[in-house]
Amino acid sequence: MKARLAAGAAALALAACASAPEAEPEVDAPVVAVAPPTVQRKPAVAAPAPVAKPDRVIPTEPRANEVDALLAEFERLRRLPAAEIPREQEAARQAFAQSRSDAARVRLAMASAVPGSPGEESRALELLDALVKNPSAPLHGLAFLLTAFIQEQRRLAGLAQGLQQNTQALEKNNQALQQNVHGLQQKLDALRTLERSLSERGEPVPRRR
Repeated sequence: MKARLAAGAAALALAACASAPEAEPEVDAPVVAVAPPTVQRKPAVAAPAPVAKPDRVIPTEPRANEVDALLAEFERLRRLPAAEIPREQEAARQAFAQSRSDAARVRLAMASAVPGSPGEESRALELLDALVKNPSAPLHGLAFLLTAFIQEQRRLAGLAQGLQQNTQALEKNNQALQQNVHGLQQKLDALRTLERSLSERGEPVPRRR
């Protein structure tokens, strides 16, 4: 009896061992790769293309009231009596010496170029030359026109002087011709007087050559 009990206990123990689940081997947790944060890069900005410089320099536009004032000043100077021109020239010369501005330069050139002030045209052209050679100067256009006016004025003055010299030469020639005619008339009158005298005396009259 005891043997049977021992055998049954052994059988139950074996059955319990057989039915007990086998322990699963430990599996390491999968390593998840974390991607680095995406950095948004700004698109590269292309460098601006170099701007080609124009061949011709565009002059700066002067203020309209400045040009109008200078033109009105030139018209006023042209209407002044010749006796007042030196005073205006001196005032313009002092103003330019103090400011050295382009407007004062043009005004002095205008005062120097007024008709009736001989010998000052060269000074006016020298003053305007700096503005004429600088196309970007605001008063470049006005200086160019004034220079052309002065040069044309000098050309006409030269023609007038040449005509005056020719007229004087013609007057001298006319006076010489008149003197010759007067001398010939005196000789003719003398011959006529001699003829009358000889005719009255009854003497032969000499032939005229």
